[in-house]
Amino acid sequence: MTSDRAYHHGDLRRAVLTAALDVIRTEGPAALSLRDLARRAGVSHAAPAHHFKDRTGLLTAIAAEGYGLFADALAGAPDLRERGVAYVRFATTHPAHFQVMFQPDLYRTDDPDLLAAKDRATAELRAGVAALSPDGDPRLSGIAAWSLAHGFATLLLSGNLDDAVGDRDAEDVFRDLGRLLFAEGPGAAG
Repeated sequence: MTSDRAYHHGDLRRAVLTAALDVIRTEGPAALSLRDLARRAGVSHAAPAHHFKDRTGLLTAIAAEGYGLFADALAGAPDLRERGVAYVRFATTHPAHFQVMFQPDLYRTDDPDLLAAKDRATAELRAGVAALSPDGDPRLSGIAAWSLAHGFATLLLSGNLDDAVGDRDAEDVFRDLGRLLFAEGPGAAG
């Protein structure tokens, strides 16, 4: 019986999320289908809707999970430069989450779990930015730092930096960029 199989699946929510992340990583979010994910998880086509309601709900769960993982990744960084390195590391280790998180047209931006995770990640991103330019506008400094990390991560994931980075570690390249573009000071490690 299909409904028994779906009910006794175990962690259906995690199985569908994992399958969705695989699809996004290889084919992009446009390729997501709850029916296909149910087939991959070996459950009835209606089973994923029990956890996510619809495709947008699934993408909202992925974005919320991604922002939570992102906040955790940033939390251990001792300074702004290392937060940028953690940003790049997160993007390369969680490319499907990264892709969904920064496409708000894919998910419900008012979801409480998403908002809580996003607020936590934003707080981690902002930590240390004021030290980057103590006499300047911390929002502008934040935009500059975010643009550098996000731009580098996006170019890296899309393969546009393959020649420039070569066989060097991408995190080391990013550290060098940070040293090049931002003066050494209280917000940067030497």
